[in-house]
Amino acid sequence: MSVTPATAALDAAKIGYQLHSYDHDPANTNYGAEAARELGIDPEQMFKTLIVDIGQVRPELAVAVVPVAGQLGLKQFAQAVGAKRAAMANPALAARTTGYVLGGVSPLGQKVALATIIDETALLWDTIFVSAGRRGLDLEIAPADLAQLTQASFADIAR
Repeated sequence: MSVTPATAALDAAKIGYQLHSYDHDPANTNYGAEAARELGIDPEQMFKTLIVDIGQVRPELAVAVVPVAGQLGLKQFAQAVGAKRAAMANPALAARTTGYVLGGVSPLGQKVALATIIDETALLWDTIFVSAGRRGLDLEIAPADLAQLTQASFADIAR
């Protein structure tokens, strides 16, 4: 079994999950859509982890977990976290802060615990798929378990 910070966090918390791997095409940068296609998962059930800057003067990061079939609504996200604004974080800063490479960012096991909002559509599924911490490796988890471990809340943040 592959061990990543995400799976280590789940194992330590004794939360059930299932790993799913696929061969990632290095030329493909549409990571979530590729994962859904390769694993045969509905893109509404496959969620991407986005790092968002909600800071006013200097970067302050937060995590958005949204279906790969949609996009993050930045205004909705800002409202959900109580910020005045939201913008996608600098990719290098996102990678440094989370400890993951882009396309492999998991909402679990990040180097720094960040405020996390999961799109409320996750609650429509018994399980959802998120990155397990590397490209080509996803994990299937109950939305409530993901929220518990990340101390996340659910909100309408996708469009």
